[in-house]
Amino acid sequence: MIEDYQFGSITIDGEIYTHDIEVFWTGDVFDWWRKESHIIDVEDILDIVDQNPESIVIGTGQSGMAKITDAAKKLITDRGIKLYIDHTEQAIKTFNIRKEESQEEDGKLEKVIGLFHLTC
Repeated sequence: MIEDYQFGSITIDGEIYTHDIEVFWTGDVFDWWRKESHIIDVEDILDIVDQNPESIVIGTGQSGMAKITDAAKKLITDRGIKLYIDHTEQAIKTFNIRKEESQEEDGKLEKVIGLFHLTC
């Protein structure tokens, strides 16, 4: 699904995006905006959590500049959602693996959402 990542751009199913994005297990891609550029807080993920995913993968940028607040982490884990946080390059690998393994294991697509900060 996610084919390539370079600082400031990500390629998904042949389409290049140059802004932060949300990627859903369904293949849908949306812009991802936060109140503060490098802070991921509760209000930035409420809509995501309300989708009832099984897991959320957060890419914090090429060098990991974006930070997720403890309150946001708690909201996710309190809902029983698995949370993966890493630099964007590794987070993309995790997202792709979560999608592929869920299909291979039992044919049921895991409800995974990726949130990717594409720059610093």
